[in-house]
Amino acid sequence: MPALTPSQRRDLRAAAHPLHPVVAIGHHGLTPAVLHEIDVALLAHELIKVRVFDDDRAARESLMARVCAEMRCAPVQHIGKLLVLWRVNPEKGSRASKSAGAPRKARMPKPSGTDDPRKAKKKARTRDVRKEKAKAGAFDERAARPAARTRNDDRPPRARGAPNARRRRSAGVAEVEAPASPPPASPPRGDQARRRRRAVKT
Repeated sequence: MPALTPSQRRDLRAAAHPLHPVVAIGHHGLTPAVLHEIDVALLAHELIKVRVFDDDRAARESLMARVCAEMRCAPVQHIGKLLVLWRVNPEKGSRASKSAGAPRKARMPKPSGTDDPRKAKKKARTRDVRKEKAKAGAFDERAARPAARTRNDDRPPRARGAPNARRRRSAGVAEVEAPASPPPASPPRGDQARRRRRAVKT
């Protein structure tokens, strides 16, 4: 099988990231049963992960080379004890081969702000409506609308220190309005200034 290009290898590594190992190679090595399972997995998925239970990295490298030679697959990645293998299935119409062989499409930047034609069109439409209303002499409904009234607007202000009406009713006390005490009269500012001047002179 021809060697993978760097871009194909990068795409296949990204596609293999969420995959789980489907075949495990134990201490007995590459037995015919293990090779058969790898062949079946490659036919079904094309891109697979194989776990190797061996601590020697050189031994894992030789296992990967042997599997690729016997199964006619391409090595994608060797990370830790995981081997990532890929082989095209011509009968299936490989999606992995299409994505690996095709160049990446450049993403177009999304229009933002005034560059967005929909927003610009909406602003122009709103501006036209406002101009038409101004020409027709239409008044602003929000400004002419009366302010929202609350439930307490019609109630007279309660004098300070007066007991609550509900408490008076529950206690059986007759409601008597407390006379509003006028604020203490304070001399005007001019008189105060004159008195201070006289006190300073004397």
